[in-house]
Amino acid sequence: MSASHSAGAAPYYYVPSPSRHPVLVAFGLFLVILGAAQWVNGAGWAAYVLLAGVVVWLSVLFQWFRQAIGESEGGLYSDRIDVSFRWSMSWFIFSEVMFFAAFFGALYWARLHSVPNLGDLENQLLWPDFKGLWPSVGGGVTGSPAGTVEPFTTVGPWPLPTLNTALLLTSGVTLTIAHHALIAGHRAKTIVWMWITVILGASFVGVQAFEYHHAYTELNLKLSSGVFGSTFFMLTGFHGFHVFVGMLMLTFITIRLMKGHFTPERHFGFEGAAWYWHFVDVVWLGLYFLVYWL
Repeated sequence: MSASHSAGAAPYYYVPSPSRHPVLVAFGLFLVILGAAQWVNGAGWAAYVLLAGVVVWLSVLFQWFRQAIGESEGGLYSDRIDVSFRWSMSWFIFSEVMFFAAFFGALYWARLHSVPNLGDLENQLLWPDFKGLWPSVGGGVTGSPAGTVEPFTTVGPWPLPTLNTALLLTSGVTLTIAHHALIAGHRAKTIVWMWITVILGASFVGVQAFEYHHAYTELNLKLSSGVFGSTFFMLTGFHGFHVFVGMLMLTFITIRLMKGHFTPERHFGFEGAAWYWHFVDVVWLGLYFLVYWL
């Protein structure tokens, strides 16, 4: 948000006029879901529907965000809107906490309950050769007596996950430096540290892509590698996607800073993106410890 208006000039609570954006976004998402569902079922035309949905969705979001930025820079957002944005971002991050809690819960339940229970005495008639090992790294008489899971090797914390941890933690520091620079009114310094943060985020995504290639080609660790493979890729994959989204948010905030948006007093657009980025950092620390070390 910007402070381009004088105190008291903005309406008490700005309510925009009726907009076409929500229904167009819903239409784009409908095409995405329809195309994705039919594509995985072998329909060749569905890929084009999926692509069209993504194009519609992104185009509308671009127009919607540009309109919101224009309203902010036009002085239409008062302190009441600022409070509303803060509550909205807080609830959004809370929903993200619950999202990752579900996957961490699945990892906990599979590791401490499902796999050990399948290997206990009560299940010996069903799986006489099953051993409740975590992770089920081999076929035969380990975690896959029927041979449904191919042998694989797990990913340890060294060196790539630890490198990514250093990248994310450093990006949190550089983002904090940029925030303090903005509060102090040093716009040029803020922009420099923001670009450093974006580069660190992009480096994280690149290292994770290399890690995935290594896991698939050399470790034979795949999404189909039993419950370990599914939980590993769901947790790390969704987190990587959140890092990518956060990197885009920080990129757009940096571009807005270069255009002269935000002031030391009013800059919730910056703060909201920073909240999200720090949340992503915290999630990674839990993931790094529970997935790679334990």
